[in-house]
Amino acid sequence: MIRELTPENVAEARDAVVIDVREYPEFAAGAISKSQLVPLSTLKRAAENWDRNAEYIFVCKVGQRSETAARQMSAAGFTNVANLAGGIDAWKASGLPLDRLETNVWSLERQVRAIAGSLVLITAVLGLTVSRWFFAGTVFVGAGLTFSGISNICLMATLLGKMPWNKPRTVTVGKASEAAPALR
Repeated sequence: MIRELTPENVAEARDAVVIDVREYPEFAAGAISKSQLVPLSTLKRAAENWDRNAEYIFVCKVGQRSETAARQMSAAGFTNVANLAGGIDAWKASGLPLDRLETNVWSLERQVRAIAGSLVLITAVLGLTVSRWFFAGTVFVGAGLTFSGISNICLMATLLGKMPWNKPRTVTVGKASEAAPALR
């Protein structure tokens, strides 16, 4: 069973390694000072050489991805894993501080809205002025957004998350006292 910790529990955890499994734009907008960024999509590969007996606390925006991460690590043989219940949102609601790495980073959600809106606008204008076949692009984007809303899986956000501007510098996970210096 995965332990669910309150923000206060996490703040008091001195020897735990706090792993933030969000994507870089979310992390850069506000992160727990002792946390280290390891996006969920890279977690299994990154954790191959970690100490399986160390204490790990997983964090994300609302606690859903971090719970998934904690379950994956528990299944992989990690013996002391926990999840920050309510995620960064609960941390902020508790009045605890966050480190902001960058102020000009757009969240993945904002990037998706900007690109989807631009694609709809461009394909609609082209459909009206060049060829009606361009309306297929508008339908395609609308179908993708509908799928994303229903399934909570956004393929465009997944693709954008792999773009170079959404990647931090490489960081290796160390002891709790070594808080991701390349990201600070």
